Amino acid sequence: MSIFICPVCGEKLEISGSSYICPKHHSFDKAKSGYVNLLLTKHMGKAVHGDNKFMIQARRSFLNKGYYEPLCTALCDAVCTYINGKSILDAGCGEGYYTAAMIEQLHQQNIAADVYGIDISKSAVEYSSKRCKEAEMAVASVFHIPVADKSCEMLVTIFAPYCGEEFIRVLKDNGIMIMVIPSADHLWELKQAIYKTPYKNEVKPYELEGFELIDKKRITYDMHIDNQKDIDALFSMTPYYYRTCREQQERVSQIGTIITKADFELLVYRKF
Repeated sequence: MSIFICPVCGEKLEISGSSYICPKHHSFDKAKSGYVNLLLTKHMGKAVHGDNKFMIQARRSFLNKGYYEPLCTALCDAVCTYINGKSILDAGCGEGYYTAAMIEQLHQQNIAADVYGIDISKSAVEYSSKRCKEAEMAVASVFHIPVADKSCEMLVTIFAPYCGEEFIRVLKDNGIMIMVIPSADHLWELKQAIYKTPYKNEVKPYELEGFELIDKKRITYDMHIDNQKDIDALFSMTPYYYRTCREQQERVSQIGTIITKADFELLVYRKF
């Protein structure tokens, strides 16, 4: 049984052939790559945000080179350490780099789990569904998660928007949430190359309503990027690309090589 629910009426969805169908006969067809689109127009806001294909391809190229592997390893270790049930929701799964790694680690440790992923970007979910054949993937917003109440033992959110109300709703009692956020010095040297007056990232207080912080880890290391292609990919997958002028973008395109800090916070919470 899928944990996905109908975004129209909230009833449980069942898989029938290549479609998801609810008892009220609302039907959502699977795409060829396997995902289902459960994003309603009224949940899009003024525009469909989320990453475009250009950003997704840049992120795939950069992540596949292993630059964020220490973070990925720490995340997978945390998932396997704290998993206390079967259902894991990756809320903001992107193109599936971390989702695929979690599935592989669970297999290696013989931990049975049903993995689900959602992202508001249709292009991202298309990539993730091809990459993570064993996971159920849907186009959906984290602010309107098409998942039944208290149906997940674990929720993972990596650099994604935070919606506490929805995360609390879909997690079972004592469920685990693993959150990854950029820490203060993340990409500091890259920001110095872009901006005349760069600012460090603001790290907000760890306290979250409805959750108890039970573990935290800071993952910090230097990334040696010795070719312009990878620098361009890193820059293009960040919000900085869209917040800079042509002059700043051209400045980045001439860097050639850089050593910049990777700095992350991995936070583990338990729902009250």
